Amino acid sequence: SAENFLSSCQMAGLPPGDPQLVSMIVNHLKTQGLFDQFRRDCLADVDTKPAYLNLKQRVDNFVSNHLSNHTWSPHLNKNQLRNNIRQLVLQSGMLEQGVDRIVAQVVDPKINHTFRPQVERVVREFLSPGSYSEEPPLPVSSADVKPESSALEQGEHIMMLFLFKAS
Repeated sequence: SAENFLSSCQMAGLPPGDPQLVSMIVNHLKTQGLFDQFRRDCLADVDTKPAYLNLKQRVDNFVSNHLSNHTWSPHLNKNQLRNNIRQLVLQSGMLEQGVDRIVAQVVDPKINHTFRPQVERVVREFLSPGSYSEEPPLPVSSADVKPESSALEQGEHIMMLFLFKAS
């Protein structure tokens, strides 16, 4: 189990932020369904955001302009044309810029108030099984920060990368 592996890591002296420990935390977050929940939450309102609507319009216009240069015929290789358009869209850079804007409008507002508290709760449960309570933790000074914070921060970073790169 994860708890046994965590104990093994701690007994082996793995420091917070160790890739094995971070990997275990991320896997635990996955088994709790957190990544899927975050992905669903973000995808649920992405199509209402101006950045998405703008990107969709730009891609639609790009494809329409490209198709206007082709004459349809029954012998047209649609798969080749589709792949060619896909490559041109990717090479244009519009997707990268558009996705960055979408992330800024959809994900960024949710990080501190939605995602972080849930990730922190699950990580605390994972790092200290059985000692978790439903009460939020008391604020601590930077001098009181425990070593788990390093693993937590790395776990959050990995989570955000996974959220939008693995979909």
